[in-house]
Amino acid sequence: MLPGNLIRIARENGAEDHGEPLNLGARVRELRKARGWTLEQAAQQAGLARSTLSKIENEQMSPTYDALKKLAVGLEISVPQLFTPPSRDQISGRMSTTRAGEGTHHATATYEHELLGESLSKKRMMPYRARIRARDVSEFNGWVRHDGEEFLYVLTGVIKLYTEFYEPIEMRRGDSAYYDATMGHNVVSVSDEDATILWVTSLG
Repeated sequence: MLPGNLIRIARENGAEDHGEPLNLGARVRELRKARGWTLEQAAQQAGLARSTLSKIENEQMSPTYDALKKLAVGLEISVPQLFTPPSRDQISGRMSTTRAGEGTHHATATYEHELLGESLSKKRMMPYRARIRARDVSEFNGWVRHDGEEFLYVLTGVIKLYTEFYEPIEMRRGDSAYYDATMGHNVVSVSDEDATILWVTSLG
């Protein structure tokens, strides 16, 4: 359990008070294992001795505030997050896997979409792979626009991203863009072959 001075410091730094004493050792172990790190790896990340981290996890010593700061930096979280376990009732555990080529295909004159993660309902994101058939913006019936935000990542080929308020951008494999989807946008392939991209659109 945490001594009173560390509980006070944690609350002063923004940790939530859940009304129950926190087992810091178990919390640190949980965070370490969630990252797939051994004790040695976690200790190296935090700049602590392996024996010190082991004692902290096993509640054999109370860490100083300096040690807590090192732990937080090593785990890439804030100090308050060390004292705030995730709310269990917010974990849905939902997951959907789509094997290569097994998504539902929906073709238009300009794009061919392969919808991914379809088995999940009430998603907050819509991921899909798209083959870009269009070669010129004149092939579109005006701007494409819809609610939400959108992330685009080029998988193969070369595309040109046209948007309502910016100059056209030529993009190649590995390039990405994140933009307001209510802004008019169109994508065309400028490579010999149809380019392919990953699109992720926010829903609501």
